[in-house]
Amino acid sequence: MNNDKNIHGILLQLPLPKHLDSNDFLSKINPMKDVDGFHPENSGLLFQGKPRFIPCTPLGCVKILEYYKINIKSKYIVVIGRSNIVGKPITSLLSQPFEIGNATVTLCHSHTTNLSDYTKLADIIIAAVGKPNLIKKDMVKDGCIILDIGINRINDHSDKGYHIVGDVDFSSLVEKASYITPVPGGVGPMTISMLMHNTILAAELSIK
Repeated sequence: MNNDKNIHGILLQLPLPKHLDSNDFLSKINPMKDVDGFHPENSGLLFQGKPRFIPCTPLGCVKILEYYKINIKSKYIVVIGRSNIVGKPITSLLSQPFEIGNATVTLCHSHTTNLSDYTKLADIIIAAVGKPNLIKKDMVKDGCIILDIGINRINDHSDKGYHIVGDVDFSSLVEKASYITPVPGGVGPMTISMLMHNTILAAELSIK
């Protein structure tokens, strides 16, 4: 697939089985076909401020902010979750001098003490930690903007046997936040769209 000119994009469906090293496999993908943006070369370009392929979920978040004309310059953003898929790249993206950028960004994680001390000050919260309904109403200020990236399956007695919730207690925050993305149906569809965006970009780059 790396050498096949008819294939423009390759993604590795994560997580892999525990006995396989995802970083090892990701590094073997041709960086010019790495439409997820996880290859070390593409990660390095992003952190240098010269991105080629931006990981799909962070790029989807940027497009949401862009679409609703939300100016993040000099705003205080708290990112919760430090994964290579979302937390780290979006922290880099939003703090750099891009058109959607120049924010002051704090990256919080599972070892952050007194999380609410940070979230209460945030103009924008990006939750991507994988803990259902972690962010409560008393943890944010009025008018905060919230992008909820969490996908958590909660067992119930419905026909499916479960329902999906985010990392944010949506029902308690929908009236307090000025903008908030729902789960499901918020950032998720944008992630898929950005995968198509990156695949088209990879095809264009292969011609050049």
